[in-house]
Amino acid sequence: MAVITVLVADGVPAHQLTTPGLVFGSASHVLGHTAYDVRICSATRTVTTGEPPLSLATPWGLEALDDADTVLVTGHRAFRDPPPPEAADALRACADRDGTIAAVGTGTFTLAAIGLLDGRRATTSWPHTGELAGRHPRVEVVPVGAPWVEDGPYLTSHGVFGGIDLCLSMVERDHGEPTAAAVARRIIMPLYDEAVADTEERVREIADRTDIGPTRQWVEANLHRPLTLADMAGHARVSVSTLHRRFRAQTGLPPLQYLLRARLHRAQQLLESGDTPVEQIAAQSGFGSPANLRHHFHRLTGTTPRAYRAALRGFTAATGPYVPASDALGAPGGTGPGTANSGDGEAFPKPSRTSAPSRSSGSASSSSP
Repeated sequence: MAVITVLVADGVPAHQLTTPGLVFGSASHVLGHTAYDVRICSATRTVTTGEPPLSLATPWGLEALDDADTVLVTGHRAFRDPPPPEAADALRACADRDGTIAAVGTGTFTLAAIGLLDGRRATTSWPHTGELAGRHPRVEVVPVGAPWVEDGPYLTSHGVFGGIDLCLSMVERDHGEPTAAAVARRIIMPLYDEAVADTEERVREIADRTDIGPTRQWVEANLHRPLTLADMAGHARVSVSTLHRRFRAQTGLPPLQYLLRARLHRAQQLLESGDTPVEQIAAQSGFGSPANLRHHFHRLTGTTPRAYRAALRGFTAATGPYVPASDALGAPGGTGPGTANSGDGEAFPKPSRTSAPSRSSGSASSSSP
């Protein structure tokens, strides 16, 4: 039986206080046995919730962290202040024994304040992401994307619905996706009979919010390798079908189409940045051979690598240095594979004969003679 210790302090949002018990209690019901021991603790043994204010006595003090498998730190009123020394010591002791430490909403500030998130990716409630980055520059703050972020033994979340997505992800990690889906189904009960048809869609939406950002980054760092669906699913630690669903939900593309466009994006970058031979570009972008590069490049952009490079140089000579819209795959306003469609809804439309090369449309054609 896994021990989940929820560490709370004054001003804790009431829904963050109750959500762990709701999710992990439902998991025990679905599994047919008590799978989790959820302990509510505080450094002071009494707390007052946020609006509406309720005074509560917590059953546990900080000793509840001593044998916890996972410690979950909630948001609280004084999140900008360092935690009490005894609470900081208890959290560090949990980290030293390789326990999992999670934070909901502004609870992330508590972990950052004692250095546990230095050099790691993390997030917090959306209104406070900028403040987290400013106060704790050693933390790599993820401002947008999936509702929660995992980096090693640390999980942090925006705090949507009291961190329900984060808690469901922990159930999935412990007992698999079918159990997590069943728990979500049990929690999100339809209020009316006609809502039954929507329940499966809601459950799937919750499951599909799991961040594939780390897998996308891994793919983009390994484009030179002959990656397969199994490789990508193995990195994401999900089944191939789940990988398909999450890639479609978060990028608009199936995994292999995302991979193909990532390879194309890398080839475009190399063509733009110098005189690298096409043979080397084909190898570095993962197309393998110049013929394979030319085939996919022409199919997706309507031109060839050589013509793309020549047109870009002609455009640069006429107008000055070309500045790409974005060098980050899937960046807001950028043109990486995370941007599945152009403004007219067509992915990588064919270039106009009178247009200058533009990565935002995937085109590279010189002007008409």
